Amino acid sequence: QVQLVESGGGLVQPGGSLRLSCAASGSIFNINAMGWYRQAPGKQRELVATITSGGRLNYADFVKGRFTISRDNAKNTAYLQMNSLKPEDTAVYYCNINAQITTNIQRNYWGQGTQVTVSS
Repeated sequence: QVQLVESGGGLVQPGGSLRLSCAASGSIFNINAMGWYRQAPGKQRELVATITSGGRLNYADFVKGRFTISRDNAKNTAYLQMNSLKPEDTAVYYCNINAQITTNIQRNYWGQGTQVTVSS
């Protein structure tokens, strides 16, 4: 069984910063990609950023230049450094991984979500 534990959310003023963490544990052979998604009230879940095992990055246009995704493969942990936060960044942020459970089985897993609120 695979578990994702997210942390780092909270309340921050506009222009502030937060750093989210997502630690994966359990029966994982290898993690292919790790990513962050978010869902604001009344809206669909949307991609924020992803990073592959080889370090390839992908960002949504609305976070380019403000957010940075990274990962520590030894710790099976992904991070999202969020700077210059705006009220429209307010959402529940979810971690997602695509993991090899065995040499020929891949599955996607989601974290429980962490609330990020940007408000003065």
